[in-house]
Amino acid sequence: MQATSFPLVSTQNARPKTRGRWAGRILSGIPVAFLVFDVGIKLAHPAFVTAASERIGWPDALTVPLGILLAACTLLYVIPRTAVLGAVLMTGYLGGAIATHLRIGDPLFSHTLFPIYVAAMLWGGLYLRDARVRALVKPASR
Repeated sequence: MQATSFPLVSTQNARPKTRGRWAGRILSGIPVAFLVFDVGIKLAHPAFVTAASERIGWPDALTVPLGILLAACTLLYVIPRTAVLGAVLMTGYLGGAIATHLRIGDPLFSHTLFPIYVAAMLWGGLYLRDARVRALVKPASR
């Protein structure tokens, strides 16, 4: 008896057109560039990062571990096979950022909602470049 694999979602007819795939890559690249920059700052740990950690109420000792966590989530997101897991983990990370900004009363549109903008671009880009995500969102046929 031969073992077969059964995909969770049929992606046979869900292959995007080249323009859509490239749009998804570009849309995904914008938040990835920001997140890579954020990882670099957290790992380099200049003096202004210490001041920012103090302002938001996080211990300065958590800056580098948060940078490593963010790097791992970003890496999972950019690898096509693990992109959905990376997006889910990144959504949780960004939710923590929203909670932190809400807790300290930062401005709504520039600070508190910024992680939502990043998450929307992450998921929008993933939707355009990954047939599995499009198939999950696609309405069921009757």
